[in-house]
Amino acid sequence: MNEMALKYGCNPNQKPARVFMKEGELPFEVLNGKPGYINLLDAMNSWQLVRELREATGLPAAASFKHVSPAGAAVAVPLSEALEKVYFVEGVELSPIATAYVRARGADRMSSYGDFVALSDECDAQTASFLKREVSDGVIAPSYSDEALEILRSKRNGTYLVIRMDAEYDPEELEQKQVFGVWFEQRRNDVKITEDCLSDIVTRNKDIPESARRDLIISLITLKYTQSNSVCYALGGQAIGIGAGQQSRVHCVRLAGSKADNWYLRQSPAVLNLPFRDDVRRPDRDNAIDVYIGDEYEDVLADGAWQRVFTERPKVFTREEKRAWIATAEGISLGSDAFFPFGDNIERARKSGVRYVAQTGGSIRDDNVIETADKFGMAMAFTHIRLFHH
Repeated sequence: MNEMALKYGCNPNQKPARVFMKEGELPFEVLNGKPGYINLLDAMNSWQLVRELREATGLPAAASFKHVSPAGAAVAVPLSEALEKVYFVEGVELSPIATAYVRARGADRMSSYGDFVALSDECDAQTASFLKREVSDGVIAPSYSDEALEILRSKRNGTYLVIRMDAEYDPEELEQKQVFGVWFEQRRNDVKITEDCLSDIVTRNKDIPESARRDLIISLITLKYTQSNSVCYALGGQAIGIGAGQQSRVHCVRLAGSKADNWYLRQSPAVLNLPFRDDVRRPDRDNAIDVYIGDEYEDVLADGAWQRVFTERPKVFTREEKRAWIATAEGISLGSDAFFPFGDNIERARKSGVRYVAQTGGSIRDDNVIETADKFGMAMAFTHIRLFHH
C-alpha cells in the first residue's frame, strides 16, 4: 500500500487528509486502530528517536511522544527502588524493553498522559500489559509477540492504534514539505550522535564518566527530535526534563529544569510516603503529587481537597525543604540543540544538579559560558553540531 486516507489533518476542519509515498510502499503497517495525522507525525518522529538510541547505546530504547516532541525517552537501565515506587512498578520484574518504556513514561507522567509510544525492540506481553493500564493513544514497534498484540487489540474497546514499522526502511537523502503552498527541500538530518561528539571538552574539568557520556548522548538524540529551541536533562539512562519550543534558550533551561526538579522531588521521602487512598487511580495520584510539590498546596490543604486522595492530611512540603532536597541532586547531564549565548543558562542548570554539559559551541560569549561552567567544576563538551528540529 502506498497511500492511506486519514479522518482529518491536524484539526477536524482540515479535510481531506492522507499519507502517501511518491514511490514504493508505506514503510509501516497498521495492525489495529485507525491512525490520525498527528498520530503518524508522532510515530515517524518517535521511531527515528528510539532507533538511533538503540544504535548509539546498544540498549533497548523507548520514547513517549506528545504533539511531535518527546515527553520522555530512555534506554533499558535497571530501576532503583525509589523509581520503582515512583513509576508504580514495585516488585515487578521488568523485561528490558518494558524497563525502557517505564522510564520514558515516568520522566514526566503528566505530559505523557495520552501519549504515543515508540519501542526500538519487539513489544512483548509485559510491555503491552503495562501499556494497557496507561492512558495512551498508540504504539509503534518493529514487531509484536502474539500475546502482546492480543493484549493491545483489547485496549480502548479495540481501537488502540498499533503500528508495525519496517525496521529496514531508510528514507531518501532529501526530504520535502509544503508550507502555505511553497515547497521546502533539504537533506534530512542524518548526523550521527556518538561519543565522538563529546571529544572537545573545553572546561578545566575534563572528566566525563561513561554513565554521563551515555546520558549526554541520550539527551542529544532526544533533542534531535524535539521542537526547537530545546534542552534536555538526563540521568540514569533517561531524559528527566525536556524543554521544547521556547523562543529563549534560558526559558528552555528553566522549563526543563523545573521538570527535572519535579522528577527528583517525586523521589523524596516526603512524596514517597504520601498516604494515598487505595481507590485513587494513577493519573489522579500524578495530579496530586504535582499539586503537592507545587507552591499552591497550602491552598489545597486549606480548602480540604486533600481528603479526595489522601487518608490523612499530609504535612506541607515547604519551599525550604524542597530546595534542600533538590540541592542533593548530582551528576545530571544537560544537552542543548544549539549554543548557549550566556552563562545564565549554566547558572540555572547547576541549580538542578547538572554536572555535565554538551552544547554546540560557537557563541561570541563562549568564554563567559566556559568560565561559568568552570566556576561550578562542570565538564562541558562542544559538539559542533546543531540539532534544530522544526
